[in-house]
Amino acid sequence: MQQDKPDVVAAIDLGSNSFHMIVARLDETGTLKVLDRLRESVRLGGGLTKKGKIDKKTRKRALDCLERFGQRISDLPRGSVRVVGTNTLRVAKNSRAFVQKAEHMLGHEIEIISGQEEARIIFLGVAHGRATRNGKRLVVDIGGGSTELIVGEGAISEIRESLHIGCVSASRDYFEDDKITEKRMEKAEMAARLTIYPHAHEFHKSDWQEAVGCSGTIKAIRNIAQAEGWCDSGLTLDALYEMRAAIIKQGDIRSLNLAEMKEDRKPVLPGGLAVLIAVFEALNISHMRVSDLALREGLLYDLVGRINREDVRDATVDSALQRWSIDKSHAEAVAATALQLYSQVADKWKLNTERENMLRWAALLHEIGLQVAHSSFQKHGAYILANADLPGFSRPEQELLATLVLNHRKKFRFDTFLDLVETAQTAGSRLCVILRLAALLHRGRPSESGPDVGIEVDGMEIKLSFPEGWLDDHPLTNVDLKREKGYLKQADYRLVYQKT
Repeated sequence: MQQDKPDVVAAIDLGSNSFHMIVARLDETGTLKVLDRLRESVRLGGGLTKKGKIDKKTRKRALDCLERFGQRISDLPRGSVRVVGTNTLRVAKNSRAFVQKAEHMLGHEIEIISGQEEARIIFLGVAHGRATRNGKRLVVDIGGGSTELIVGEGAISEIRESLHIGCVSASRDYFEDDKITEKRMEKAEMAARLTIYPHAHEFHKSDWQEAVGCSGTIKAIRNIAQAEGWCDSGLTLDALYEMRAAIIKQGDIRSLNLAEMKEDRKPVLPGGLAVLIAVFEALNISHMRVSDLALREGLLYDLVGRINREDVRDATVDSALQRWSIDKSHAEAVAATALQLYSQVADKWKLNTERENMLRWAALLHEIGLQVAHSSFQKHGAYILANADLPGFSRPEQELLATLVLNHRKKFRFDTFLDLVETAQTAGSRLCVILRLAALLHRGRPSESGPDVGIEVDGMEIKLSFPEGWLDDHPLTNVDLKREKGYLKQADYRLVYQKT
């Protein structure tokens, strides 16, 4: 199902402090030209209640923002927009309900990405900055609810950590009543250092040559420090100490008066500054350059890669095939048959190109659990895929992969698909039917390619047709198909098959 390449693309970052959108034109050479940027301070993380839910007032503020964003991208087709949620949407107990409403406002699906994936995309964005230098870089991004620390070279990240400290959460925990004191700053900095220290050794031994900061918190601190004359370029620890002394002296968030201090940054400045000081001290940073590019730009470049069929997820799956010693020839045979079946039912079952990709990857990885144990290997495989660091895959995508692998053999646990995001539930169960049939047809690991199977679907009914004599020559498959009818019946699917 080939799609035309879009000429306008967009990326939206649903951060814990601010929501950002960037719209760009993609020319024939693959170059991006920014057309529009939108930013609104939503402070989603600040709306988390003690019970871990986003409160009603914050939800309304966020949804109103997304309604405005949605108007700007209403004419952009599916596949030309990527929307990601980060820390707050990862941890909020009512994030699924919020995401469903948010998707309605935007008209596009929202991916909740892991901290590791967020770190990878941030590094990709920074790597496309004009002032990027050779050698290993340490990239630091302080968000509203998390801080990403990444080391890598070029556009490839090697070490990725996402820590549960951010400007919104630190400000909420230590400066909730707007008072800034020496003691409170010390407590906030100590909490941040304690979070960073378990990872410090790994970053010290990585031998990075340059520290780069990005995103709103660090850029705001850089702008203030330079306007106040505390540093000439980038950031230094002495400049951070000067700012620390200044805000403690002023004593109250509401009355902060610093050069280049924006009003919507005041509530989160003390927490963000405390985290940044802790990062400098724990990682022995003497000077930090500041990049204007970060997560949303990384999303755009990642999206362009997918459009140009340079999808990092393909590389991730290839790496997993090697790492877990998966029988590649068998995996590719199952994938080929799965795609052959898919091509016959995609229109009738309303399955798009992205679903085709998920089916292919699930087919390639369906035996990943064999390296743990043969018994119930589908369960081991599902656990690996649900919990592994899979660069390029969002959380919902990993959950779908895991659910497909869990259900590719034996009992069809239809209820597990109901745990997926709503848009993946029906499509996921249909992909699983295709995967089950493809795996079944290759159970004996034949050296020849699979049979030329015809398939027709009508809702929950699946009709298979085989070449004359093929089932007679493959009695094991015949028995497996009879058993499969029973498994699918438990999920309300009806399988019938016949000779052509």
